[in-house]
Amino acid sequence: MTQPRRPTLALTLALAQALALTIGAGLAGPAQAETITIAPQPVTEWKAVYGRIEAKDRIPARARIGGTLVDLSVSEGATVAAGQPIARIVDEKLDFQLGAIEAQLQALDSQLVNAEAELKRGEELLARGVTTAQRLDALRTQVEVLKGQIEAQAAQRRVVEQQRDEGVVLAPIAGRVLSVPVAAGAVVMPGEVVAAVGGGGFFLRLAVPERHATDLAEGDPIAIETGAGATEGRLAKLYPQIENGRVVADVEVPGMNAAFVDARVLVRLPVGTRQAILVPAAAVHTVSGLDFVTVETAQGTLPRTVVTGAAEDGMIEIVTGLAAGETVVTGDE
Repeated sequence: MTQPRRPTLALTLALAQALALTIGAGLAGPAQAETITIAPQPVTEWKAVYGRIEAKDRIPARARIGGTLVDLSVSEGATVAAGQPIARIVDEKLDFQLGAIEAQLQALDSQLVNAEAELKRGEELLARGVTTAQRLDALRTQVEVLKGQIEAQAAQRRVVEQQRDEGVVLAPIAGRVLSVPVAAGAVVMPGEVVAAVGGGGFFLRLAVPERHATDLAEGDPIAIETGAGATEGRLAKLYPQIENGRVVADVEVPGMNAAFVDARVLVRLPVGTRQAILVPAAAVHTVSGLDFVTVETAQGTLPRTVVTGAAEDGMIEIVTGLAAGETVVTGDE
């Protein structure tokens, strides 16, 4: 069986030349046309990395006393104000201590009433010369001691009452509750985290390979891809400490959707510049899947196949097919 013959290289080149001449006839315009002279232009090199949405301030709300968590009024995602009660811890021993202090105060009050009565009788007896001044001084001292004991017990009562009031867990800052690692009914220890609150706004945190650290500067524009489309942020801070071969940076994004904290967002970072050949998008014509530009030559204007790259701001990068100094026809006048 006879195999079909493959087109030779010469035939392929001949077909491409014929196609170019045909396109040239179709793209040729009037005698006068707008032209530009090709010159390399600086192009920003971008690196795609992922950033995480994080809160500027992430502060845990901790228990100040140990006891049983009897009330928990927030859950993940709730919005809280600074100082808002979010949980309550009860230590029953504090109520017993308060009861004991109250009993001691009542006993001391009774002793003080009796001591003051004794002091008053002593003063009357001293006035009649029945008792001595030494005995009267002892009675005064006893009254002062009892008053001091009463003040000490009152101060101790205020301490225990303050400890009981500290059973209320307060939100440290205004923001959103990010996590609640405990549940109502749990026994917590002093200093244990009841909830983590994020506030102060949200930003993107990046971890960039350290070889690009010198190419970044605070204030650089950062291209960001979100579900709602492309937007732009600003590189707000570069941290000097490199961790695991990466430099950490924070990016501020106006109006960023922070519905999900720690969500990953695609970010493009400017990491350098290079020289590239750019032409207006109107100068590139696509025919049969091939890209052409019209170039002025000694024989007139002729189409030339090119390989295009990225397009941005109405300009298209020409990877191959054009050289610096050539003149490109961009359109008819």
